[in-house]
Amino acid sequence: MTAPLQYYLLLSAALFCVGLFGVLTRNNALIFLMSVELMLNAANVNFVAFSVYHGNLTGQLFALFVIALAAAEVAVGIGIFLVLYRNFGEVDVTVPTTMRW
Repeated sequence: MTAPLQYYLLLSAALFCVGLFGVLTRNNALIFLMSVELMLNAANVNFVAFSVYHGNLTGQLFALFVIALAAAEVAVGIGIFLVLYRNFGEVDVTVPTTMRW
C-alpha cells in the first residue's frame, strides 16, 4: 500500500520551497549549490510520484536524467568554488565583483 499522491506533492513542494529560500537568502556558494540540489530533488520526487501514479517508467527515466544533470552541475560547481577560494580567499558569491563586466 502506497501513500496518496498528495503526500508526495506536499513533500516535493516543501523541498522546493526550502531550496528556493536557500537560493534567495544565502551568500555562501556551497549552500547555494546545495539549495539548487534540493530543488532538483523536489522535481525528482514529482517525476517518480507521477510515474508510479500513472503506472509507467517515464518519470523514473526523467529522474535519472535529472540525477545525471545534478552530477554534472556539482562537477562544474566545485571548479567554480576552487577558483573563488583561490582568488578571493572565501566562497561568498557577493565578493567577486571584479568578474562582472
